[in-house]
Formats: sequence, structure tokens, C-alpha cells
Amino acid sequence: MQELVRDAGREGRAMPPGLGGVRSRLYTRFKIGKLLEALGPAFVVSVAYMDPGNFATNIEGGARFGSALLWVILWSNLAAIYLQSLSAKVGIASGRNLPALCRENFPPAVNYFLWAVAEIAAMATDLAEFLGAALGFHLLFHLPLLPAAFLTAAITFFLVSLEKYGQKVVERAIAALVGVICLSYLVEIFLARPGVREIVTGTLVPTLPAGSLYLVAGIVGATVMPHVVYLHSELVQQRRPAALEERQRYYRLEKMDILIAMNTAFLINGAMLVVAAAVFHSRGIEVLSIDEAHRTLKPLLGALSSNAFAVALLASGLSSSAVGTMAGQVIMSGFTGWNIPPFWRRFITMLPALVVIGTGLDPVKILILSQIVLSFALPGAIIPLLYFAGCRRIMGEMTVSPPVHLMGWGIAFLIIAMNFFLLLQTSGVF
Repeated sequence: MQELVRDAGREGRAMPPGLGGVRSRLYTRFKIGKLLEALGPAFVVSVAYMDPGNFATNIEGGARFGSALLWVILWSNLAAIYLQSLSAKVGIASGRNLPALCRENFPPAVNYFLWAVAEIAAMATDLAEFLGAALGFHLLFHLPLLPAAFLTAAITFFLVSLEKYGQKVVERAIAALVGVICLSYLVEIFLARPGVREIVTGTLVPTLPAGSLYLVAGIVGATVMPHVVYLHSELVQQRRPAALEERQRYYRLEKMDILIAMNTAFLINGAMLVVAAAVFHSRGIEVLSIDEAHRTLKPLLGALSSNAFAVALLASGLSSSAVGTMAGQVIMSGFTGWNIPPFWRRFITMLPALVVIGTGLDPVKILILSQIVLSFALPGAIIPLLYFAGCRRIMGEMTVSPPVHLMGWGIAFLIIAMNFFLLLQTSGVF
């Protein structure tokens, strides 16, 4: 049947009756099949955009300022879509991940500085993800935090070990956990019944309530993640075709992957903030911890809501912890050429979380602080990414256009400026 359709088209003959519809259906199935085959890398990196750090910043943002900071999540998500698209393009065009490009093209001093910044970001990320998963176990099963932390480590090792069965297996496992987070927040939205007008206003009308800049920086740091800018450029390598035309086609499919995955993350982040606004801010309740948010949900919305919250937090912590470990491997091997086994890397990076749990420090305060660190580390990933994206020697025919390149420098400038003003504010200048 397919040969008959191709022969008719090639010879210019009219196709037999009904074959036009068959051809259309075959073409549609082919396109959908290609898209489904390309889906995966963006869903892995999107986990970092709905990790426990997002829970902490979004819940505090909604509880303190209502829906007023939804626009920050929207614009941060647009910046994340841009950066992940650029990371995928650099990886597809060059055949190298971003850390490896830094090692091959920058002087050693610059390369090791960028590596240090990337490792600090990776440790801040690991801290947030590890704490979040441990809190999820604690809230669901009433485990003490320290045993919950070791259980988190064991499950993370298991998820990362799935890589030996192929990248697709890891992608499906993580996509399943993303599905759990989505379902949990569908339940939360249904139970909270937020006001539509407040959501629309908060999303479309930028406002900066007094005292919100620190939290805005935390939301940006939680939404635009440096470690997955590095990781995405590596994840596309397994599907990267050899021919230029095929690489360009793959990049178009990867952009669809990014749009679907990142907008899913945006809806989940928005739902976190909106639920906190509808449940806590509307009642004048100040929420100072994730544990308190979980406890407060039960009398206000019922056990289903508090359990859905804990399940979402657990799924978020476990999935993002696995992704953080994968990103750490890419950062280490790319910048230095060293290959440290994932077990030892995970053991080293979980130590700060164990210290926080063992010393009784407030997990939410630590989570938000970790997102601030990520916000400050972000230029260390963005600036090299923009440099390589505009370098014809590296990118060839896939070099980004000047307007697109300029947009990226604008994003980098805004993030750096925001962090500068945050420093001035916290130092008492403002």
C-alpha cells in the first residue's frame, strides 16, 4: 500500500480513490511515531524544574504574597525553555556536551573556575532534592528524617542504576514519577478551588510586593536550573544523527519535547503557588515549613489533600535526586575527564543533607537558600552556552541567529542584575 502511494506521487498520476486519505493517515502516524521516539530528554531535565526547592519557594511565595508572583514562574519558565532549547541545539550540532566543550575550548583556569561553580550548583541541587525526598518519606510514613535520608539514597542508587538497561528505561521511570506529581496536584487544585481572576492577574500583571525580591530570586533559581543546562546537552547525544539534515530534523522534534515537558513543569509550579495562595494566604495563615504546610492542609482540605501533597513531594525528591546524580556525572567527566562511580559521587553529595538533618536546621530555610545559590551559579552555565551557540566553528550550519543570540544575553543580564540587587538588599543598602 505504501509503495503504491509513493509510486503514484513519483509518476504524477492521480492516486486511486481513497488512497489520499490512506497517505494522510500514514504520514500522520509516521510523524507522531517520530515525535514519540524523540520524547524523553526534556522530560528528564524538566524534573529539576519541579523539585523540592520549587515546593519550598512556591509554597512560601503563595502563602506570603498570594498569586502575585505567578508572573515570575511564567517568565522563568520561558527563560528555561529558551535555555534548554539552546543546550539541546549545542549538543546536537557539536556532538559534545557543554562541560566537554568548555574543557576543549577554554584555558585551564577558566575551565576549572566554571567546574567549581558547576559543582557548587550541583551540591546545592543535591541538598534540595535529598532533603525533599526525605521529608516526603517522613510525612507519608512518619519515618524519622535520618532513616528516611538513607532510604532516599538507596532508591536514588536504584534509579541511576537503570542506566545500564539504556537511557530510555531511565526516561520512562522518571516520566512515571512526573505523572505522579501531575496527578497529585490535579487533586490539590480540585480540592483548593482557587479563584480564576487572581490566577489570571498574577500571571499577566508583574508586581513586586515589598520584601519579595529574595523569594523572587529563589523562584528563578528553582525554575531555571544550571545543572540541567549541562545535562541536556549530553542526553541528546544518544539520538544524535550523523547527517546535518537529520540533525536539524531531530532538533525540531526535540523542541517539541522541550515545549511539552517544560510547560508541564510550569503548570505544576503554578499549581503549587496557587494552592498555597488559595489555602494559606486567603486565610492569613503563615506557613514556615513544608511539614507545617502538610499538617495544615489536613484540617483545611482533608486527609486526601495532605497525602497527595506528601506523595508529590516524595516523587519530586526521588526523581530529581536521580537526575541530579546524572547531571553530576556529566559535570565531573566533562570538565575534568575524570570518571567517578555514581555511588561515590552520590555518597559525597548527600553528606551536606545528612549534616542539615543531623543538626536539626530548618529544612525549608535550607531549601530556599539552596535555590538562591543556584540563581547565583546560573550565569556560569548560561555564558558558556551562549558563547558556543554563537560560535560557527562549533555549531556550523546550526549556529543561532543574531536576534536569538541577543535574547539569550538579555536573559543572562537580567539574572545577573537581579542577583546584584538581591545582594544589595540583603546587605542593607536597600
